[in-house]
Amino acid sequence: MRVKLPVRKISDYNTVAKEEVEELIELSKELKGLKVVHVNATSYGGGVAELLYTLVPLMNDLGLNASWEVLEAPNEFFNVTKKFHNAFQGADIDISDNEFELFEKVNKDNAEKLNLDADIVIIHDPQPFFIPLFKDGKYIWRCHIDTSNPNFNVWNKISFKAADKYSKALFHLNEYVQEPFKQIAVEFPPSIDPLSDKNKQLSKKVIEEIALKYNIDLNRPIITVVARFDPWKDLKSAIDVYRILKEKVDIQLLIVSAMAKDDPEGWILFEDILRYAGTDPDIHFLTDLKGVGHIEVNAFQTISTVGLHTATKEGFGLVISEMLWKQNPVVARPVGGVKVQVIDGFNGFLRNDIKELADAIYEIITNESLRRQLGKNARKVVKEKFLTTSHLKRYLKVIKEVIS
Repeated sequence: MRVKLPVRKISDYNTVAKEEVEELIELSKELKGLKVVHVNATSYGGGVAELLYTLVPLMNDLGLNASWEVLEAPNEFFNVTKKFHNAFQGADIDISDNEFELFEKVNKDNAEKLNLDADIVIIHDPQPFFIPLFKDGKYIWRCHIDTSNPNFNVWNKISFKAADKYSKALFHLNEYVQEPFKQIAVEFPPSIDPLSDKNKQLSKKVIEEIALKYNIDLNRPIITVVARFDPWKDLKSAIDVYRILKEKVDIQLLIVSAMAKDDPEGWILFEDILRYAGTDPDIHFLTDLKGVGHIEVNAFQTISTVGLHTATKEGFGLVISEMLWKQNPVVARPVGGVKVQVIDGFNGFLRNDIKELADAIYEIITNESLRRQLGKNARKVVKEKFLTTSHLKRYLKVIKEVIS
């Protein structure tokens, strides 16, 4: 299914990254008219969809012929691919022959149904990974998962079957690269869109209206976690951190999430986390089920005193860059892509233990001058490394390599 795209103009980014815009215009001259198709599992919920809503329209504005296709699949398929996702991140999971056959069949069906006639097809994550087995073309695999220590039984069974169909494999960090991709791998961090509804500057009036609607007190410290209901996000630890702090500071905890179509496990975890939180009125669950969209997420991050990220595995964690962009420090566990966004002591703190996480947040909450300095540094790091323009530049360079 082809996704309907918004119109975006690269010239709009002159306000935040003028030099990179000029470089992008120059880079794209040799790629005019090149047909590029992105394929992923869902058009909403999760970071991949958000990235594509920005990157694909901007590719078009730069003169490429870019489009975005989403898999058509039954719910059972997403149950299977969620198991793949967890196994790629190291979970001890077995994949049955029937599950593997379903995965292969859905990929074969989509190879026939989707419009994949293009100069380059970019496949995102494991869900559409087998499509090149059934449709000839030039393919790039874009992995958004922490594969630093995968379950090799599952990883080898899937990756070795189709790896030779790909010209390049893009990973957030070099430490995620495994065989059979080492010869074609590229380190490829993602980005946030500074002009999107989730990251643009909001008026004070809009922010106050949203806070009032969701019963958030702007006069008390706010800790915000933005994460999917996923076992790797360890949201129970976030609640534990809050409870330690609550004994010393009158704080609020915002747990902000979206329920993704390709993650049926998320609904089970959502109910589990709700039960764990109990009836504390200062723990706010803020999801799309309550009308939370990108503007609301932006407001919640903007009003935060500090961001918290308790994931034990993290492909990258763009929610961290989003929080940093709003000039708020982040306290997080040093896993995956978190380590390249949060620089310990510069724009936040990296800690593992629940008590250490709570202590770091307490220091930020009670030291206003420290919080301001960390926040100033936070925006600087994102501006230099993790904006859309940098990401788009990486894509154009890789595409140029593959077609040359």
